[in-house]
Amino acid sequence: MTTLIKGGTLVTSTGADPAEVLIDGEQIIALLQPGSDLAAGAEEGAQVIDATGKLVVPGGVDVHTHMQLPFGGTEASDDFESGTRAAAWGGTTTIIDFAVQAQGEKIRDSLDAWMAKAEGNCAIDYGFHMIMGDVNEESLIEMDNLVAEGITSFKLFMAYPGVFLSDDGQILRAMQTAAGNGGLIMMHAENGLAIDVLAQQAFDRGEIAPVNHGYVRRAELESEATHRAIQLAKVGAAPLYIVHLSAGQALEEVARARNNGANVFAETCPQYLHFSLEDHLDKPGFEGAAYVCSTPLRSKHEHHQSELWKGLRTNDLSVVSTDHCPFCMKEQKELGIDDFRAIPNGIGGVEHRMDMIYQGVVQGEISLPRWVELCATTPARMMGLYPRKGTIQPGSDADIVLYDPNRNWTISVDNHHMNLDHSAYEGFKVTGHVDTVLSRGRVIINDGAYLGEAGYGRYLKRGLSQYLI
Repeated sequence: MTTLIKGGTLVTSTGADPAEVLIDGEQIIALLQPGSDLAAGAEEGAQVIDATGKLVVPGGVDVHTHMQLPFGGTEASDDFESGTRAAAWGGTTTIIDFAVQAQGEKIRDSLDAWMAKAEGNCAIDYGFHMIMGDVNEESLIEMDNLVAEGITSFKLFMAYPGVFLSDDGQILRAMQTAAGNGGLIMMHAENGLAIDVLAQQAFDRGEIAPVNHGYVRRAELESEATHRAIQLAKVGAAPLYIVHLSAGQALEEVARARNNGANVFAETCPQYLHFSLEDHLDKPGFEGAAYVCSTPLRSKHEHHQSELWKGLRTNDLSVVSTDHCPFCMKEQKELGIDDFRAIPNGIGGVEHRMDMIYQGVVQGEISLPRWVELCATTPARMMGLYPRKGTIQPGSDADIVLYDPNRNWTISVDNHHMNLDHSAYEGFKVTGHVDTVLSRGRVIINDGAYLGEAGYGRYLKRGLSQYLI
């Protein structure tokens, strides 16, 4: 069956122009000039989707999600079914989640467990990174095996001592291995040992409110760890991707390294562009717990947000992901009601990334093509999925979003689709709305209805990053 999307403005990372998109089965087969003989011929016998007044953009690629992640005695409230369904509602058609090796576990056993969680449950296509929580001889050998199997990126932690933290020697050895097999090292860059000292001191002083999470995870400790990770990557001759960067000082480290020719990349997340420590993490009572995530929200008085938007324009920040890791307020976030250190870290946002970054277009921070580049094209290239994903061109999967640039609406717990009892974005007024979503040629969201199903999503075996040199 062929499908023709007509009447819209096609937006890719290179520009925005009127075009019609012809789909055969699961793939795009042609881009046609509106009004041409070819377009008229294609319409005969095709399912026609009218995109008049809409932007026609590639399906979003969110390369940082955590479905069903165990954390602090509980588990992220979205499983692979509910989380990928919510992603589809927000115009994301591909996620890359994290298989988690904890200390004392074998990578292969951990990967098998996470594959089983996702298989048959995802509404959209999905892949995995590998979290390495125990870098040892066996783990390093498995890195080579996983790259051959299409898991080509590995996340390490400088934070969470006793749970995920790797020391500098372990990090260097993993980087050296990645340099040899073409893998990409992803880094949670915070000085976890120093943070734990500050957190204990705050608790001992009786400072237990959620806002203290932001006070103890200081920007200096993010920038220090970012600098150290970059230096280790230089020694290990490995490419480096800094995850969820939130501090302007850390961005300075990335920009300096890139200006000096280092193969260093970074992502940020919508929460760091729109939320602040004062207005959100410091909400009255325990409300700020909804905004506890790591790295933390930063002070609005220190100009972090403006620096991050600038980084998105200059490409020192290459990708916007969500770090989607939702926990309900009841029974989950409340685990830390008497101790901010016990609040599960995470914000639910997989449904809102495309909209929240589109606000940057509305506000004049970024262009339409840059929106697509940040949310779809560069993530696909970075993680070895391009041109199958992240673009609209012949031969690519027909992952397409029809986006209404003029619709005004308000985000609420009453209209989101994540498995959450609250919305971090409650009351946020948005211009722009996802109207129709196609995943591999199939309409899965249309006119306020979910038409997808669990198990439609396919596992993606990834290639190497296209940015590695």
